[in-house]
Amino acid sequence: MLPTLLLGYGNPDRQDDGVAWHILANVARQLGVAPLPPPGEDFPPGGGQPDLLFALQLTPEMAETIAGYARVCFVDAHTGAIPSELQMIPLKGEFQRSPFTHHLTAESCLALCQNLYHKHPEAILVSVQGYQFGFAQSLSERTQELAAQAAQSILQWLAS
Repeated sequence: MLPTLLLGYGNPDRQDDGVAWHILANVARQLGVAPLPPPGEDFPPGGGQPDLLFALQLTPEMAETIAGYARVCFVDAHTGAIPSELQMIPLKGEFQRSPFTHHLTAESCLALCQNLYHKHPEAILVSVQGYQFGFAQSLSERTQELAAQAAQSILQWLAS
């Protein structure tokens, strides 16, 4: 397997916004990788194959981490602006302006990796629709179903 990073982000204390943590935990279980820290704790890549990384949000500093991999799978939640409940799309590095001061897209993170480190990892985004964003660490029933499907899609991508 090529050096691969699964990079999930979101807020696991806001229900479905934390779906990426649940997806990474599911993939880790199925691959026999060491259990993840509890939801709400960021963790760095652990030296496994694939490496798993979870954070509350993407940051510019992650471009350096991404530069060390041939393949990267970004995992996040969406709120319905994307037409399908489960989306898996290829990404290209492209800087995207944001009206928010603390918002970095996966495409912008890839663009930083390419511009600063001259690395061009294959990248995909797996995005799962969230339905409930209250203050809890549990997922809504529908997002939990989608998270299981997303984990299977990622496992298939890893095998390709």
